[in-house]
Amino acid sequence: MNIIHATGIEGAREARGTVVVIDVLRSFTVSAYALAGGARECRLVKTVAEARALAARIPGAVVSAEEDALPVAGISISNSPTKIQQTDLRDRILVQRSTAGTQVAAAVESGDMFAASLVVARATVQACLLRRPDTVTLIASADHPEDHACAAYMEAIIRGQETDLERLLRPLRDSDRYRRAISGEWPGFPPSDLDLALTADRFQFAMPIKREYTDTDTDGYLRLTASF
Repeated sequence: MNIIHATGIEGAREARGTVVVIDVLRSFTVSAYALAGGARECRLVKTVAEARALAARIPGAVVSAEEDALPVAGISISNSPTKIQQTDLRDRILVQRSTAGTQVAAAVESGDMFAASLVVARATVQACLLRRPDTVTLIASADHPEDHACAAYMEAIIRGQETDLERLLRPLRDSDRYRRAISGEWPGFPPSDLDLALTADRFQFAMPIKREYTDTDTDGYLRLTASF
């Protein structure tokens, strides 16, 4: 199997085969906790305006959004798995907008796509292998160490190799960004998000993504669901 590593929107545009879009901190960790908490699905959009408009058309919808990793006025959930765990999402739809994950997923042209993060890494690999693809493209949504660590961890699983996840995550834990997050001084980013996001294989489902359209727009949204 050919495994390609890519990063960001440019990497998404060139992705081939079965595509996995990785966002550990925190978009696709949020998606996983939402689905585990009973959400019917997550709908991914590129802008806050699209998120608000889409949610307004869905009874009981919940919005999770951030811009440049900061909260958005009037939206109480800022891409935080901690906040998601505190929200009753049973049989509801979560509309998501993030600076990295939802943008990169929107740029992928392949119809065979998964969202992933560490909490669903092994289950995602298993779902990919069931397709018997010639090529898998692992895309780090941003050039951040945790997304690259997740990609390396997933490649090791694909190849049946042992790997030390803590070693892979060391560049993150040594970074100023991690120190800021764990300090509790990052608006909309509770320190508990780190433990929730950096625990591998917490959930036993993958998260396939399909493009959907509505009657009122041409861009539509990406529909993310749980696949066991």
